Amino acid sequence: MKIHRLVGAVALALSLAACGTSQTATSTTSATAAAEGADAVLKVGASPVPHAEILNFVKDNLAPAAGLKLEVVEFTDYVQPNVQLDEGQLTANFFQHKPYLDDFNTTKGTKLSFVTPVHLEPLGLYSKKITDVSALASGATVALPNDATNLGRALKLLADNGIVTLKDGVGTAATERDVTGNPKNLQFKPLEAAQLPRSLEDVDAAVINGNYAIEAGLKPASQALVLEKTEGNPYVNGLVVQAGHEKDANIVTLGKLLQDQKVKDFIKQKYEGSVIPAE
Repeated sequence: MKIHRLVGAVALALSLAACGTSQTATSTTSATAAAEGADAVLKVGASPVPHAEILNFVKDNLAPAAGLKLEVVEFTDYVQPNVQLDEGQLTANFFQHKPYLDDFNTTKGTKLSFVTPVHLEPLGLYSKKITDVSALASGATVALPNDATNLGRALKLLADNGIVTLKDGVGTAATERDVTGNPKNLQFKPLEAAQLPRSLEDVDAAVINGNYAIEAGLKPASQALVLEKTEGNPYVNGLVVQAGHEKDANIVTLGKLLQDQKVKDFIKQKYEGSVIPAE
């Protein structure tokens, strides 16, 4: 009898060990699937400012009553949040606009889906050397974001303010090759978006994404030499998930919380016009 009990105990232990191994492997590759449970933690990747700040406001003030548990994971670049979401290490991410996501899906072969619009961060032109855009000198160097969507967006900002002229109809798909008029012979310096605030020490001006401008202590609403218009702007930042998970109960709930009036009021009060809630 003791032998039978010993054999049974060993078999049970091996079975539990095998289950434990399987669960560990699954948990490292399927954060999205884990989010299906009622007590699951939604692991959301975000840029530190303003995205993580907005998520933490939701986490502290709205999520508990809605039965959500959020873990906010901060990233300082625009690539890893999508890579990790695609690999299942994140449940969702919140850092990007749809044009950037569409380009990322096309170039990287990912299948990520834009779920909920939350806010707009107007792109702006900044300088530590001049206080008016008309003072840009002939031959001045202007840094631009180097990713495809934000590069075109930056050039359109310059064109909308009469600084350069672009080929007809090119819009936000513009590259430097589409500049047809450059009366000040500006020299363009494409850089990774996160590096643009630091580049202000070395260039005459830089077109900087709103989140990186705010993170660097700049105030888009008052310090930008020119600022992107908000009406009809397609560059609203929002919640993104793996395709097929848009209607997961917890994702739907988080999307609604991010659009709650309390979140809109928080954005308006904290960012004073430098970040604008989506309507």
